[in-house]
Amino acid sequence: MCGLFSCLKKFFKFFRFQLNKSHLPFPIWCGKRDNYFYKKQTETIKEPKEKKVRTVKVGTHKKAVIALWVVLIASVSFGVYKNFTAIDQHTTHEKEIIELRLQDTNGIENFVKNFAKSYYTWNNSKEAIEARTQAISGYLTKELQDLNVDTIRTDIPTSSTVTDVIVWSIEQSGMDTFSATYEVDQQIKEGEQTSNVKATYTVKVHVDADGDMVIVQNPTLAPAIEKSDYEPKTPEADASVDADTVNDATAFLETFFKLYPTAIEKELAYYVTGNVLEPIGRDYLYSELVNPIFIKDGDNVKVKVAVKFLDNQTKATQVSQYELVLHKDSNWKIVG
Repeated sequence: MCGLFSCLKKFFKFFRFQLNKSHLPFPIWCGKRDNYFYKKQTETIKEPKEKKVRTVKVGTHKKAVIALWVVLIASVSFGVYKNFTAIDQHTTHEKEIIELRLQDTNGIENFVKNFAKSYYTWNNSKEAIEARTQAISGYLTKELQDLNVDTIRTDIPTSSTVTDVIVWSIEQSGMDTFSATYEVDQQIKEGEQTSNVKATYTVKVHVDADGDMVIVQNPTLAPAIEKSDYEPKTPEADASVDADTVNDATAFLETFFKLYPTAIEKELAYYVTGNVLEPIGRDYLYSELVNPIFIKDGDNVKVKVAVKFLDNQTKATQVSQYELVLHKDSNWKIVG
């Protein structure tokens, strides 16, 4: 063993000696190694090249963009359509409500008429006054019933009978309230004297959703409905219509109105175009034309005329007024 260790010892001494004597190969290898690691390090720390960011360009020629525009336009159009549809539906709904209200005024008219007959009828007996009070309580609110206590008393010298009630107008004055203007004709008796009295009043009527009604404003004096001073302008005869045309058209009208009261549709077709004048089927006897006025209207002739008939049932004279348009080809015809 000692010999083996001695040999190894000598070998290492020899190897160290050789290294000290000439160490060229080792440095060369080390240099190569240093070179190698330097290059690797350089390559490692070398900044990477910047990659170009890909830009997506959107153009109007792209199918996707066209599709998006189509969707956008369609959405806007649909929104506008829905808006107008909603307005139309709302308008239709309001129209239906207004029409319903107009139909309901028939009931209001009857309600007001019945109230007026009870309210303006009385005599001075205790029983009659109590009956009137009971009757009008079916139309008035409790407040108005209290307000009307003692309006008719046993010590007043008159009695009243209603001869007529005319409802002139009914207007909506609130969501469920209507203002009714009416006229009452009364026959007032005081002792042996009798007189006729006419007056106009306004009341307000509340109408529930189920149609029940109650008067919420006491009869209040209103202006009477008077005759208007309006007079329509009387048309003047047109000088361009010659005498022959006037005589010819007059003869046609006389012939027609002799037939008209009892004529059937087939007979009228010879004189009238379409449904300008409908059959009336009455037992009238033609009498005369009154003040016919003829006016030229292109190829036609307009005529305004009153026609007198004798009513065979009542024996009274009936006067009807017509505004007609006449046209002549081979024969005269009523075309308007």
